[in-house]
Amino acid sequence: MRDYKCLSKQTYSLNEYQIVPIRDQDRYDIMQWRNEQIYHLRQSKLLDKESQDKYFDTVVSKLFVAEKPDQILFSYLEKGVCIGYGGLVHINWIDKNAEISYIMNTKEELSFNSHWSNFLTLIEQVAFEELQFHKIFTYAFDLRPHLYKVLEENGYKKEAILKEHCFFDNEFIDVIIHSKMSRV
Repeated sequence: MRDYKCLSKQTYSLNEYQIVPIRDQDRYDIMQWRNEQIYHLRQSKLLDKESQDKYFDTVVSKLFVAEKPDQILFSYLEKGVCIGYGGLVHINWIDKNAEISYIMNTKEELSFNSHWSNFLTLIEQVAFEELQFHKIFTYAFDLRPHLYKVLEENGYKKEAILKEHCFFDNEFIDVIIHSKMSRV
């Protein structure tokens, strides 16, 4: 397992769940999940093994050695098996905030609420306790209302609705932003 230079702690746990620095061995599962769920991602085309390898070799590998990377990605594990991934992206080190990114195994969608809630708890440990960030937020196409319920149950507040902000499936759709601020 590679370590992030910017983190003093690499593994965060909650019962049988963990987030660990994104593992190379999970790259093709992640690629498959992203392709299956492209409809709600900011991804314009399907990924293939060549593009995924290139991304891991040129982008992801540099994140581990950076003092202040623009993203910190984790494999989300259940009993050691990767069932999702995500992290802090679009990190603003000056203003101490970041967007939360998360996607999980498409086959686990029936358990989405509990996994999403677990992931939020774990990523908050990274953002608020380890990095001392002030604020974390989500930026989501208005396509998955169940996403927002879990956010609100975990103390996130709806901060903004960007009306007709993205062109998707031949129409303009809203983007909803939820955020949570550190209380440390």
